[in-house]
Amino acid sequence: MEEGPLWVSEAAGLVSARREMAQWSKSFPDCGGVHQSPIDVETSAVHHDPSLMPVNVVDYHQPGHDPFILSNNGHTVKMSLPAWFQLGGLPWRFTAVQLHFHWGREWDGSGGLAGGSEHTVDGRRSAAELHVVHYNSDLYPNVSVAQSQRDGLVVLGVLIETGDDNNSAYENIFKYLEFIKYAGQQMPIPSFNVRSLLPTDLGRYFRYNGSLTTPPCYQSVLWTVFAEKVTVTRKQLKNLETVLFSNDGKDPKSVPLQDNYRTTQPLNHRVVLASFVPDSITSYTLGKLCAVVVGSLCGLMGLAMVIILLVKAMSSTSSWEALAAVRPAPSRRSKEHDKEQKQDTAFNTDPDPEKPEAPPKVEA
Repeated sequence: MEEGPLWVSEAAGLVSARREMAQWSKSFPDCGGVHQSPIDVETSAVHHDPSLMPVNVVDYHQPGHDPFILSNNGHTVKMSLPAWFQLGGLPWRFTAVQLHFHWGREWDGSGGLAGGSEHTVDGRRSAAELHVVHYNSDLYPNVSVAQSQRDGLVVLGVLIETGDDNNSAYENIFKYLEFIKYAGQQMPIPSFNVRSLLPTDLGRYFRYNGSLTTPPCYQSVLWTVFAEKVTVTRKQLKNLETVLFSNDGKDPKSVPLQDNYRTTQPLNHRVVLASFVPDSITSYTLGKLCAVVVGSLCGLMGLAMVIILLVKAMSSTSSWEALAAVRPAPSRRSKEHDKEQKQDTAFNTDPDPEKPEAPPKVEA
């Protein structure tokens, strides 16, 4: 998620940018925290929470008459959103601020398409990713204050793949990229139905507590990553990957704005909730049950054979003495029992959430 200062220098390529990412924690301590984003969503390990309702986007389909502001800040392409765009169904009101993209490059070193999404699912990276940023407007006056608070932000993540049909919703943005090629450029564009950028199904998603994916990496984000992906054509994706530059245009050596995604971070025992039951959970459970049943049957048959052989071999010993020789010792039962504690599915998906870190002081 892009919300902090820029991390790609004007002369930085992919290798130097990755090295710079590794050094973030030296200047921004939160970047070395244990609740960082993005993550790899391992579908076989998520926790299904049937209480999670479909995401309620309020007034996304009513953009108003004022234009949106599209800008290139040197790290991503960002579009402003009106304050009446909100999220419902959460403990507080969350107001939209902006949306932006993360992407890779047209070709990787082996001649194939290189993905650029930040979140991955079962280790697979998508072609690109859209983030829609909201802040807690009930508790905080603006996003700058909210971003350093544990309950400050909610971000919707949309994974993007390539397909055959032109995506007219995304074309509302992509067709203007050539006018903001260089860092610092911006322009007004006609407003449009932002709901059309999201997946059709808003009821299937993954949710977890994480962070901004750029410095200062505040661990203040409730992430919602939709399971359904949206598609754009390869031509549309190529436009996003090749038109923009990370420098301001004064440097004769223009630096393409590509690979602006952060690699996945360790989960560190966080709980990832799912509003639905992924297929991998179903297949894993059935397979495990079959293994348990088969193993139990084999164990019972083996025990029966041992008892029969012992009885025959020890004919001079009474049956009670023989059974005593193979009877397992009684197990000790624990006097204490764990008590389950229901987790807050909105802002406490972690089994042992860490104490919020105090935001660093920012000098004017």
